[in-house]
Amino acid sequence: MVQRRGPAFLVVPLLLLTLFLAGCPKRPAQTSAVAPAPTAPAAAPAAPAPTPAPLTATPPAPAPAAPAPRPSEFALNPNLKTIYFDFDKYDIRSNDAKVLDGNAAWLKSNGDNLLLIEGHCDERGTNEYNLALGEKRAKAAMNYLVAQGIQASRMTIISYGKERPTCTEKTEDCWAKNRRDMFLTKGK
Repeated sequence: MVQRRGPAFLVVPLLLLTLFLAGCPKRPAQTSAVAPAPTAPAAAPAAPAPTPAPLTATPPAPAPAAPAPRPSEFALNPNLKTIYFDFDKYDIRSNDAKVLDGNAAWLKSNGDNLLLIEGHCDERGTNEYNLALGEKRAKAAMNYLVAQGIQASRMTIISYGKERPTCTEKTEDCWAKNRRDMFLTKGK
């Protein structure tokens, strides 16, 4: 006579296998490193969840700002006059203020032009010093034009320091010609 063991024969090995797998949990790895002290304050208790806003059409995101035009895109404008500076100065002289007033008048009547102000220096001084001085000169002119009502967003400044002289002689007259701001324009 044959005895039938049926499902009991399969249940016992499965039960033993389950007990074996469940009875051998992994130990957590221990490290000797000490956690750093928390630097951020403890989080505040959670605020109640805000109620969702009613669905409305979101305004389109503003277009990204156009990249600044490159200086090579600007050209000298015969309507805008150059101003000059004293040695090692970036103050706008009274005669040059009148020149800037004329430049501002032209810029107001030609609002579709962007302006590049180039600051230049004579050859005396280090490159770094002259770059900084040229930038101060260009900023001085820009600030003057802003005070006259020209939008700062239309203007870009650049300093060439002593790299682009108009005169290369080693005389005071020549150096005075190189200490200048030049005004270049570009259509929008």
